[in-house]
Amino acid sequence: MKPLLIGAAALAVSLTASAGAQTAAPMPKANMPSQVTVTMAAQNNSNERGTAVLSQTDKGLVVTLSLTPAPSAAQPAHIHEGTCAKLNPAPAYPLKNVTAGTTQSGSAAGTSTTTLTNVTLDKLTKGDYAINVHKSASDLKTYVSCGDIKLANPSGTTQ
Repeated sequence: MKPLLIGAAALAVSLTASAGAQTAAPMPKANMPSQVTVTMAAQNNSNERGTAVLSQTDKGLVVTLSLTPAPSAAQPAHIHEGTCAKLNPAPAYPLKNVTAGTTQSGSAAGTSTTTLTNVTLDKLTKGDYAINVHKSASDLKTYVSCGDIKLANPSGTTQ
């Protein structure tokens, strides 16, 4: 009876291994992060620096800007095609305004959080896109902060 049990066990292991090989899940996209941090550099002597964190979620792409010092008035922010060095002036995706230093809305001063449902992190990191903050709604031509959206290199900083 022992040889029969050993043979049945070997057959079961063989069938299980064979079935597992046939039903293996596809590999996820290599090196595709669910979050990217962009360094926001000051422009036009504004001294406004900070970060933008782009997080891919089930609800969309969440873009969280944080700038210091906080502006004295709300500042429009957008994602533009191009780079900070050569920006397409037409916004590709609007972001909520960066809040002013004296905000009463409950948002932290110098921040903006927007959920975009019409774009993915994958698309933005495969093309040339930048996040741009404008001085004010009445002075859109003056840029106060900008950051290029790129995948992080192995050291963890944006390229």
